[in-house]
Amino acid sequence: MIKYISLLRGINVSGQKKILMADLKALYESLGYSNVIPYIQSGNVIFEHGSDDISEIKNTLEATIEKKYKFSVPVDVRTKEVFEKVYAGLPFKNVDLEQDGTKILVTFLSENPGEENIEALMAYVKPPEALIFGIKSLYLHCPGGYGKTKLSNMLIEKKLAITATTRNLKSVVKLCGLLNS
Repeated sequence: MIKYISLLRGINVSGQKKILMADLKALYESLGYSNVIPYIQSGNVIFEHGSDDISEIKNTLEATIEKKYKFSVPVDVRTKEVFEKVYAGLPFKNVDLEQDGTKILVTFLSENPGEENIEALMAYVKPPEALIFGIKSLYLHCPGGYGKTKLSNMLIEKKLAITATTRNLKSVVKLCGLLNS
């Protein structure tokens, strides 16, 4: 069995696209996924499956969610190892998780963006903010708080012309812990 994490984009935000985590867990189990662990309402689900076809898993989840809930939800699926590599690549050092855990964010990208799209997004980075690209991810430091930056998930998607979903560092750290439990 391969351990995966799926990150659903845009559920349970401001009363939109509501999915209860217990229902989401049952949906995953109905698809034959095992050891399903949902984490908080934003749509993080750890699970195991025998297939190594990430595209098939992603497409199955998206189609099943749309069929059941009548709305579409982009789903990012990564293996445990790939998710942990994204976390290990965190470029910001000496981070105090308690103080900075919601000011440092990781955005998971559906693909690596083109150079012209990267340049378009970088124009919105205003010091002391920092944005650094990783492999199918980007790291964002918003010392003033994520709610005050122009670098929202929607802007990132628009400028990079790809699907993205963002998690704060506290969530990423917790998810890494759950992946290893």
